[in-house]
Amino acid sequence: MFTLVRQRTAYALTAFLAASGAFLPVPATAQITAFKQAVAEAAASNDGVATYYREANYEPIWTGEGDVYRARRAALIDALSRADLHGLPSGIYRVDELMRQMEEARTVRDLGMVEAALSNVFISYANDLQSGLLTPARIDSGLVRQVERRPAEDYLSEFAGANPRGYLAALAPNSTQYQALLKQKMTLERLLNAGGWGEAVPVTKLEPGDTGPAVLALRNRLVAMGYMKPTASGRFDDALRAGVLAFQTDHGLEADGVAGKGTITELNKSVADRLKSVVVAMERERWLPQERGGRHILVNQTDFSAKIVDQGRISFETRAVIGKNVHDRRSPEFSDQMEHMVINPSWYVPRSIITKEYLPKLAANPNAVSHLEITDRRGRRVNRGAVDFSQFSARSFPFAMRQPPGKRNALGLVKFMFPNKYNIYLHDTPQKSLFSREVRAFSHGCIRLADPFDFAYALLARQEENPKAFFHRMLNTGKETKVVLDQPVPVHLIYRTAFIGPRGAVQYRRDVYGRDKKIWEALNKAGVALPAVQG
Repeated sequence: MFTLVRQRTAYALTAFLAASGAFLPVPATAQITAFKQAVAEAAASNDGVATYYREANYEPIWTGEGDVYRARRAALIDALSRADLHGLPSGIYRVDELMRQMEEARTVRDLGMVEAALSNVFISYANDLQSGLLTPARIDSGLVRQVERRPAEDYLSEFAGANPRGYLAALAPNSTQYQALLKQKMTLERLLNAGGWGEAVPVTKLEPGDTGPAVLALRNRLVAMGYMKPTASGRFDDALRAGVLAFQTDHGLEADGVAGKGTITELNKSVADRLKSVVVAMERERWLPQERGGRHILVNQTDFSAKIVDQGRISFETRAVIGKNVHDRRSPEFSDQMEHMVINPSWYVPRSIITKEYLPKLAANPNAVSHLEITDRRGRRVNRGAVDFSQFSARSFPFAMRQPPGKRNALGLVKFMFPNKYNIYLHDTPQKSLFSREVRAFSHGCIRLADPFDFAYALLARQEENPKAFFHRMLNTGKETKVVLDQPVPVHLIYRTAFIGPRGAVQYRRDVYGRDKKIWEALNKAGVALPAVQG
């Protein structure tokens, strides 16, 4: 299909056009000028593309003559045609239109327009594959992650000196997570085309000892999902219980071996539902920084967990509590650097909590929330009895509130700081019972840790010979103490309903805040569709 384009370049088009009768031969300098003008005009919509061509003196990347240029065109068209492999919508790159534009090129100006069109679509594809199709902040207010997008001129200059197929293949995230998700996507697509996992389980609860058709449906579904070997037994026996336990573990459910309402709801999720989660997870993986840090902290909100990862391996893990699922409490998603911890912290109450929760109580009773100190702008303690709190509104309230260090402090006995404008951090809590819950969304947005002391020891191990002794020496003073980390640790607050578990298989979690549903809807609107929909 590239016959005409393959025959000419901006510098060798005269003979072709003269032979074809398209126009009378003109000086080569005029043709070069026409080519440059066309490229400049068509590239003007993308500053980076325009910059590249100006600096490269409008040398072509795609429309030159010879094997190198043919290989570049072929590699790009092939990659665009298979964009759906990565959960991107092939249709938005308009491959047919590009092919037609190349076939119909007759003049030097046409060729310049083709050159710029190929570069523009190359940049769109490169950005989409490497940094994501969507802009997170446009999807949900909790998606405050800033996605890095590389300059277009960098992509073009690198591509011009690289193996075209190798370069295009390397644009996708090279993380273990992404590669496993890509593999799972293909597996689920085959399952979807084959009819899925079979009959849904038609009841809301099954437990050991039960018999009947519903038990057979449960067994068949677990067999289809790979959680147990085929068997003819129609009884909820030990083998079936083991399959249920394995499924519960892989889906973040309470692992009790009983197929209750929550377990059956997750069991009955369709292949299409899981495929959507995987495609969304791939998009989310593209949003993360390519350099995560050899050591980094990973908080997966849907998994209610916090991990320390060293060189790709989890070296520490603890349960976590995330923000409550209401408008102003959901934990946001972003990356930052943990710089220090505070042992025996004070809790400086956020103004939103003061005005929304505590001011109405103080207006009714000035002695309410007596565990908190009220301070003026200079940090001096205010005599509650001398203030009529009912005279203040949320806007006019002039005081701050603080809870001194102690075991009953809302932050517990240690907090871990990565200063950010969202006032989010990791911390201890006196409410230990919450960590036994299956769904742990209770905080005002910060991340509470089940094992904060052990978390501190792990962080301090790189700078203290005896991190536990050091920590408790500071703790036993009862004084608020800031401990700076010698090496700041990257922190990534993510939200992943599909991810790689400890055994290397993809696990699934519930969409606690409904964010993945919004992302799928946005992807679908942009042209991403499941295979059955695409035909």
